[in-house]
Amino acid sequence: MKTKLSIALLTSLLALSPVANANLSVNVGAINVNPDNDSSKINEAPTLGLRGDDNTQLGITIDYSFNDNWVLELVAATPFSHDVQGTGGLAGNKIADIKQLPPSLIAQYHFLDSTYKFRPFVGVGINYTTFFDEQPSAALKATLGTDDVEVKLDDSFGFAAQAGFNYMMSENWGLHGMVSLIDIDTDATVYADGAKALTSTVEIDPVVAMFGVKYKF
Repeated sequence: MKTKLSIALLTSLLALSPVANANLSVNVGAINVNPDNDSSKINEAPTLGLRGDDNTQLGITIDYSFNDNWVLELVAATPFSHDVQGTGGLAGNKIADIKQLPPSLIAQYHFLDSTYKFRPFVGVGINYTTFFDEQPSAALKATLGTDDVEVKLDDSFGFAAQAGFNYMMSENWGLHGMVSLIDIDTDATVYADGAKALTSTVEIDPVVAMFGVKYKF
């Protein structure tokens, strides 16, 4: 269920043209998601907060070129894993482990035509982030006084802005780099013994950076 959106987006991209392969390129490399450093407050105790750490995974992006300047890019990756740490009175305590997938669809404008090896671009688009496999920590269970603890994060839709470059080393092979700012906000809820115990509106708003190799079909 959690990968259906990525598959649907990829299928839609590949179906844009009966000769899509002539306009496709694939970028593969390391991609890092670094959440905003500001902590998100727990509603029931504003002196307490939450903050997630960064994580690097395998990034895969697929570009469909409409012409020399306009490109549609699907950004995907293997699932990211984050430790959620406490801040304020919870500082030093891990609250939960979470996983997430944040596929984005970006419309890019490339400033130079394809006769140039180095081509910078900017882009804007939409992001969908789905959270799963949320695991409460032992410290959170001890704080709430029960082992029956669940952590739930709602999925998120938001805007994304991007800047980057492609550098072609040959007709088919090149380098790809990009940095994106993504609006990811989620409502987090902690349940203890089936009852709602803690809530927080978590503003993740990460910087996403990728560097890798490019192959143009």
